[in-house]
Amino acid sequence: MHLQNLINKIGPGVITAALVFGPGSLTVNSKLGAEFGYELLWVIPVAVFFMMLFTEMSSRVGLQLEDSALDAIGATWGRPLAVLNGLGIFLVASSFQAGNAIGAGVAFAELSGLSTTLWVLVFTGLALALLRFKSFYNILEKVMLVLVAVMLVAFLITAIAVQPQLFSLLQGLTPNIPEGSQLLTFALIASSFSIVGAFHQSYVIQEKSKMSGVFSSTETYTGILILGGISCLVMICASGVLFASGSGINSPADLGLILEPLLGTWAKDLFMIGLFSASFSSLIGNASLGGTLLADTFHLGSKLSEYKVRLMVGLVILTGAGIALIFGKLPIELIIFAQAITLFIAPLIGISLFALANNRRLMQEKRNNRIQNALGAFGIGILLLLSVQSFKVIFL
Repeated sequence: MHLQNLINKIGPGVITAALVFGPGSLTVNSKLGAEFGYELLWVIPVAVFFMMLFTEMSSRVGLQLEDSALDAIGATWGRPLAVLNGLGIFLVASSFQAGNAIGAGVAFAELSGLSTTLWVLVFTGLALALLRFKSFYNILEKVMLVLVAVMLVAFLITAIAVQPQLFSLLQGLTPNIPEGSQLLTFALIASSFSIVGAFHQSYVIQEKSKMSGVFSSTETYTGILILGGISCLVMICASGVLFASGSGINSPADLGLILEPLLGTWAKDLFMIGLFSASFSSLIGNASLGGTLLADTFHLGSKLSEYKVRLMVGLVILTGAGIALIFGKLPIELIIFAQAITLFIAPLIGISLFALANNRRLMQEKRNNRIQNALGAFGIGILLLLSVQSFKVIFL
């Protein structure tokens, strides 16, 4: 079966998951495993559960509404709220974009010996150029996905090779936040429970699935479960290799040590190829998300074929590159910080999506039931709490 056919069969949930898994997820899970072992493994299933919950809400919104989610928010509660959501999504996308740019730059800097700044500029230019040659990007995207798949297979084999103890894994599923892990934990939740990725699902559904009028929750859940499985594998490998030996991650080169038991001297190179693949394959995807929703905010269109939408996509690419160039001297710290900072904006987007999914007039029989409302309210409470705690950790 061809890769594109496989993606089409699994459904739009994989597209959302692919946008979420990037260098931030890879770096944060590696660093947590290296520094705290399995102690924060429990965060991943919790974050994935709420990601599934809100992505399913967004899917129903996309199926039910004739207009886009932002248009519906503006028509129901006023244009200012729609604009706040659109600008918030733009800022979140730009923060993730900084991580994508620095991830791609660091990977090639480690492989080539040239400066990270040079490669950030090169890949930013290439991303902008590919906006004009989408067919070429589709081919390149398939190559990137294959490279990421190779790296993930290596993580799976390494996870088996390190022989994690079942008791230790079960202990890691007990909620606990070790001292000094707060910012990393917040970044992990931000990378696994991406409310912006969930919100964007309504747009993906409208474009990919509404023609058939058929929706299967399995399509939504499959990609997110894959994302959670990948995150767990990375943390298990980092814990089994680096935490067990007392090593930490202080530079991008240290990340490659995770695969050393399996690949020896090839470990660093393969890891950097995987880091680049995760970064660059998200570079245009994430920018397309942020740019499309920003353009829709100001009624400039919502399709990539439209010139004004591509201008907004380019703006996200340039903003992310600018942040990476200005604050990228500590690349791992920048990736982690960019992930955590998005939690400041997440509650507004989550509340707006939750309100849409509950609107009786718009959603009719597809609105949330009582269980979805109870769980959704709890998820928003988590986002609000994390927003406050992130502010304290970062600024106080």
